[in-house]
Amino acid sequence: MSTIDTLLRDTPPRLPEAESARLEAEMLLAHVLGKGRSYLYTWPDHELDAEQAAAFEALVARREAGEPVAHILGERGFWSLDLKVSTDTLIPRPETELLVEAAQARLAECDTQPVRIADLGTGSGAIALAIASDCPSCEVVAVERSAGALAVARENAERHRLGNVELLQGSWYEPLAGRRFHLILSNPPYICADDPHLQRGDVRFEPLSALASGADGLDDIRHLVAHAPAHLESGGWLLLEHGWEQGEAVRNLLIAGGFQQVESLLDLEGRERVSLGRTP
Repeated sequence: MSTIDTLLRDTPPRLPEAESARLEAEMLLAHVLGKGRSYLYTWPDHELDAEQAAAFEALVARREAGEPVAHILGERGFWSLDLKVSTDTLIPRPETELLVEAAQARLAECDTQPVRIADLGTGSGAIALAIASDCPSCEVVAVERSAGALAVARENAERHRLGNVELLQGSWYEPLAGRRFHLILSNPPYICADDPHLQRGDVRFEPLSALASGADGLDDIRHLVAHAPAHLESGGWLLLEHGWEQGEAVRNLLIAGGFQQVESLLDLEGRERVSLGRTP
C-alpha cells in the first residue's frame, strides 16, 4: 500500500542529495497529486492509486539518476515567482536573491523616474522578472544570447503578466547600443573551465555556457566591468554575482575600471557573493 506517509519515509534514502532528500520527495509527490505540500501533512494516510504510484516512481527514478528536481517539475520558485526552467537555462538559486535585494536597496536611493535597469544574461528571466514584479514603474531590459533561454524568459514574463520587461537577444551589451541605465545587473558564468564541480550534481544538466568562463572563471565578468561605463548613467550601479572566493578579484576589477563605492555583499552563509560599484 502506497500511502503518503510510507512514500515520504521510504523515498528519501534513494535520492542523491541527502540534505534535501525529504524536501525533494515532498515536491515530487505533491506534483504527482496536483496538491500543495501542506496536503501531504494534512492527509498522511491518503493512498495513491496505481497510476499515481507509477507516476511518482517514474519521477523518483529520474531524480535517482541525477536529473535536477527543477527540470523534472519544469519550474523553480525564485523570489515571489514560480518560474519555468529548462535545460536551456540555469536553475534559479536562493543565493541569487541577494542580487535582487542589493538592486532594490539601490532603487530606493534613486530619485529618477522611471528607473532603467538591465539584466544581462537573464536566462529564465529570474532577476529581471523579480525586480519588474516588485517595481512596476521600472523599465527593465533583459538580454540573453541563447534563443532557447530567451523563449523561457518570455514565457515567464507572459505568465506573470509583466509588461514592463523588454526581452532582447544578444551577447551582453550588444543589443544595448546607445542606451544607458541606472542599474546593470548580471549573474554571469563564473566557474573555472576545468573545475571538477562542473561534472557533479545538478550543474551537469545545465548549459555549460552559462556556468564556465575561462581559466579563472572571470572572463565574462571582465567584459561586463570593462564595458559597463558606456551603458551606465552618471552615478549608476553595476552589480555582479560571483563565486564565493572571487570577491577580492571582482572588487579589484571594479576599482581598476574606475568604479567607486566598491564593496562585496555576503550571502546567508557569510560568503562574498555579490560585488558592486558606482560610476562617478
